[in-house]
Amino acid sequence: DVFGEDPTVNLLQEKAASLFKMEAALFMPSGTMANEVAVKTHTQPGDEVITDDRSHIFHFESGAAGLLSGVNIFTLPGKNGIITAEQIKRAIRPDGIQYAESRLISLENTHNYGGGSIFPLPEIEKIASLAREHNIRMHLDGARIFNAVVASGIAQYKYAQYFDSAAFCLSKGLGAPVGSVLLGTAEFIDRARKYRKIFGGGMRQVGILAAAGIYALDNNINRLAEDHKNAKSLAVALNESKTFEINPDEIKTNIIIAGISGTNFSADRAAAKLAECGILVFPFGYNSIRAVTHLDVTSEDIAEACDRIAAYF
Repeated sequence: DVFGEDPTVNLLQEKAASLFKMEAALFMPSGTMANEVAVKTHTQPGDEVITDDRSHIFHFESGAAGLLSGVNIFTLPGKNGIITAEQIKRAIRPDGIQYAESRLISLENTHNYGGGSIFPLPEIEKIASLAREHNIRMHLDGARIFNAVVASGIAQYKYAQYFDSAAFCLSKGLGAPVGSVLLGTAEFIDRARKYRKIFGGGMRQVGILAAAGIYALDNNINRLAEDHKNAKSLAVALNESKTFEINPDEIKTNIIIAGISGTNFSADRAAAKLAECGILVFPFGYNSIRAVTHLDVTSEDIAEACDRIAAYF
């Protein structure tokens, strides 16, 4: 694939580009690399990226934007990860040699730290209009974009049309073993391929992984609705336990973030207690835990988990 000669990778990239109605696509080892290659391709050292303060690109990528691209990150407080055009307007740097240049806006959809929240399309449209006015590029961290598609009924290309680049993950809800895909113009992807190689993401006989990605796109998008239903059921059980703080009505996709103050435990300890009854969750900060439903978790598994939560707590 380093030479662009793997036919299965090429087929995956063509399929992805077609789904999003974008010119070209590039198979990536991970979502983090897809995001960071996008940042590198869009920016110059000293530029500034505007995003929300809980975004994956800022919060969960080990400071890679500063290390690899030499850019500043300007973070804005979001509501469940959603920031507004009005907030961004105030964050754009004025002209002047003492300021970094606002070069890129990165939005996340669905939002991991926002509990799987869906970025409203009308707000994206407003932000994109603002970005064009100020000649700022737009990147979509759409690791879980197909969850947003299934939950909202809005096609992926309708979200992607407002962005200069987009990335989605094959190995989360879609269930493939490895990989993400970065999308953009043909010129953008040509430059991104160079940075993928520089960052160590050039791969050789990787068609077997791309084949899994093709299968995932062909078979595992619509079934994401099952994950959303299972997440809602789990959230109801956590809420009814009177131990965890969560509003089931806020669960829109497949991520459940629950407060744990009622357990009198730290997040690590609460996760350990849940593990004792066979339920694996992720400590999410000090005061909450995260659970994610996916294709390996059945409705029967969820029912069993709910019974165990009720019995244990």
